[in-house]
Amino acid sequence: MKVNKFMAPSMPEAMKLVRAELGNDAVILNSRVVESGGFLGFFRKKNFEVIAAVDPAPKQKSKPLIKEKTKPVHETLKKAGNKEEELVTHSKSDSDLIKEINGLKDMIRKELGNPDRLRPVYPEPINHIQQLMEEQEVARDLQEHFISALLERWYRNGQEGHEKKVTFWFREELDEYLRNCQFGGISFTKKFVNVVGPTGVGKTTTLAKMAADCVIKYKKKVAFITTDTYRIAAIDQLKTYAKILDVPIEVCYNMDDFQEASRKFESFDVILVDTAGRNFRNPQYVKDLQKIIDFDQEMETFLVLSLAAKQKDMEEIYKQFSAIKINSLVFTKADETSIYGSMINMMHANKVGVSYITNGQNVPDDMIAASPEPIINLLLGVERHE
Repeated sequence: MKVNKFMAPSMPEAMKLVRAELGNDAVILNSRVVESGGFLGFFRKKNFEVIAAVDPAPKQKSKPLIKEKTKPVHETLKKAGNKEEELVTHSKSDSDLIKEINGLKDMIRKELGNPDRLRPVYPEPINHIQQLMEEQEVARDLQEHFISALLERWYRNGQEGHEKKVTFWFREELDEYLRNCQFGGISFTKKFVNVVGPTGVGKTTTLAKMAADCVIKYKKKVAFITTDTYRIAAIDQLKTYAKILDVPIEVCYNMDDFQEASRKFESFDVILVDTAGRNFRNPQYVKDLQKIIDFDQEMETFLVLSLAAKQKDMEEIYKQFSAIKINSLVFTKADETSIYGSMINMMHANKVGVSYITNGQNVPDDMIAASPEPIINLLLGVERHE
């Protein structure tokens, strides 16, 4: 058995060294954090020490899978005579067998070459956290960030820690990370608040919740503008909310209508703009928005994403809407899924903040202002288990 020791500034880098030196069949025997250098106990450099081993299999001479026929084909055919058809059928069977064997070889090569096949063996409480992040579909680079931080704590504490303690550490690491992200609802620094997003994510209901928050909590003078002229039901729905909240509403079909409504609501504190939800894969949708909505106005734009959507779809949606400035995200349908890693994935990948999280259809109740605590609770399953 071949045993090597590897040193690297992080666990992911150490694993790369293990793969390069010992291959994908290596086994991690031990890992720990070591410190070196420094002056009077300060400025010490932290490294990860990994001990890995591999048992090299004895090389065997490869044998041909199918023995070649010693006689030329034309001689065989001559002797076979009227059995020529039987020989051709036999040849086809050999060819199919070779194809199957080659196919199996390719499958084995792909499996052996899979970078996920070699996984470090973490202490059980940390392994539990990694499984949780996998289940929550947290991005791989974020997983590595949090696992490295937990491993450092684990070894600094003399490898002492049970599952609850490590979960508490994970909560602290999440909180520290999210504290650097931007949170908060409507800033009230700009008159217009524009809500965009694909169809079916709950934009109109979310807009009504935001309006109720402005009227009831902040005592603001609010008005609605809707450009969602593709669905009559959407206009009727927003008109119903406007009547309940006692706020005016204007329907705009083009840029002239929008500018006229803007002048009409000049004395209002906040003008909430509803937009049509259409196929996010069509870039024409965003271009149509720019023809109706005057983005040169003082405007905050919130992109609404459903937590029930796939991560890849969320990324595509954000990419399509990046033609206009996205100030913040709103995540809806938190009550319709058990996977919440996409929230921190989207913040991390796009360097954008989150304003609200909605978890039902009730206006104005089923909406909370985004902050680290509710996101952490959702990731850890606290609210779901209560």
